[in-house]
Amino acid sequence: MSSCHRAPTADVVATVNGKDIQRSEMEKYYKAYLADNAQKPSAEQADIVRLNFLKQMIEDEILWQRAAKLNLAASDEDVNVKLTEMKAPFTQEEFDKQLQAHDITLDDYKRELRRQLTKTKLLNKEIESKINITDTEIGAYFAAHKPEFNLIEPRYGVARIMVTSGSAQQTGNLQNNKASGDTDAKRKIETLHSKLENGEDFGAVAMNFSEDPSTNSNGGDMGFVLESQLRTEPEVYNAISKLKPGQITEVLPVYNSTAPGRRAAGYAIYKLISKEAAGQRELNDPRVQQVIRQGLRESHAQLLQTAYFEMLHDEAKIRNYFAEQILKQGAQ
Repeated sequence: MSSCHRAPTADVVATVNGKDIQRSEMEKYYKAYLADNAQKPSAEQADIVRLNFLKQMIEDEILWQRAAKLNLAASDEDVNVKLTEMKAPFTQEEFDKQLQAHDITLDDYKRELRRQLTKTKLLNKEIESKINITDTEIGAYFAAHKPEFNLIEPRYGVARIMVTSGSAQQTGNLQNNKASGDTDAKRKIETLHSKLENGEDFGAVAMNFSEDPSTNSNGGDMGFVLESQLRTEPEVYNAISKLKPGQITEVLPVYNSTAPGRRAAGYAIYKLISKEAAGQRELNDPRVQQVIRQGLRESHAQLLQTAYFEMLHDEAKIRNYFAEQILKQGAQ
């Protein structure tokens, strides 16, 4: 009887409706994780990471099989269009280096794109297309949350590209690019400013080169900043308050608030995305309707997706041999 609970081969870590998930595929995700994390995990932590990746792989396989059943798998053309889009901010050499840094091949990358696009097509058909946010729902939400749309002071939608002159190595940008000191930081930020003036996309430049790990993955977007917050940095406020939406500042120093005096910790370029005046927003304001509609849609989608995933998971026949192996070893 014990042989019934043994993986078909040592290379298979799970099965979904009879479809094998290979250990080598799980290890590719784990190696990519190691490439993005300087600190090597302990043996137990490593297996926790692997288990989390395998859980996601099982879910992806369930969705992939469902999409294939509904004839919604992404085509080669879909994949190539998306690949071209993803490669746009890079030269071919830079893109190849990104693949090498994460120890994946172009075929691996295209396979992952296909799965992501397929998942999006499936959820668009099964979930998104069935969500209809009515004017009545929007009105009811506004009536219940009207004070939230009363801005007590102006706020600014701001994005930032930052270069630091310190020794911290965690940058989080796509190029894994870090200035090595103040002189290098000045040279780097001036180069980035020139790129922006020559028409390069602010978000793409931020993702590739900004050294602010809290914003670079979002294209430098800092969200909305209250005017009182901006005024705590007079130089930044004076520069941003003179901009029109879409414009950028000159290079500005970034100061270390924890160091004595006003010691520069790096340099930044800011972009004004939008500016909103203080006052009560009413329901007839298109911006209010858009915010509420988007929020309700995301809330509905999250609920329906959670229920959808549970339904598909219940219908699937799943064996996680890797989890069974860990439990068996732990019980010995």
